[in-house]
Amino acid sequence: MRDDVLSGGFADTPVEAARAFRAALEAMARPGSIHRVEGARAPAPVSEAAAVLLLTLCDRETPLYLAPGHDVAPVRDWVAFHIGAPLVGASEAMFALGGWQALAPLDAYRIGTPDYPDRAVTLIAELVNLAPEGARLSGPGIRETARLSLPEVAAFQRNHHLFPLGWDAFFTCGDRLAALPRTSVVEAG
Repeated sequence: MRDDVLSGGFADTPVEAARAFRAALEAMARPGSIHRVEGARAPAPVSEAAAVLLLTLCDRETPLYLAPGHDVAPVRDWVAFHIGAPLVGASEAMFALGGWQALAPLDAYRIGTPDYPDRAVTLIAELVNLAPEGARLSGPGIRETARLSLPEVAAFQRNHHLFPLGWDAFFTCGDRLAALPRTSVVEAG
């Protein structure tokens, strides 16, 4: 195996995983907030923040979809070595990783069922820019409003109308992450 596949995991797993899990929870609980994370490195094109999320949220029992552009041999090998998550098609995934455009079509993913709305996918969308500007967010976890540079407002509006069904999303850029649960109301900025 190549060195970039064998390296890149947490150096101090209990401490770094706990910090990363807290950042992921904070991001999801406070939509629009941006958090810095560190401690993981995956082969390109996976960002540090996306690698941290994968190591923290996925395991052998978490079906993972790698979108085109991220579905490359070094990334597949890194996932197999560090996480062991089964790689599956979009319709079977509990987590999906890729650039926003590559994750399309969004209706290919699980949105849960009325009895089990938690059986929906969580998207990890790699963005070129992640900033507290752009779309206006409101809803649970947001004091009044927040702003976040979302790639496509209409998709998040459609997703919100599916509530309690729908997908949740993390956004990553370099060492930063943010999240947007399906409960958030999104308006154009």
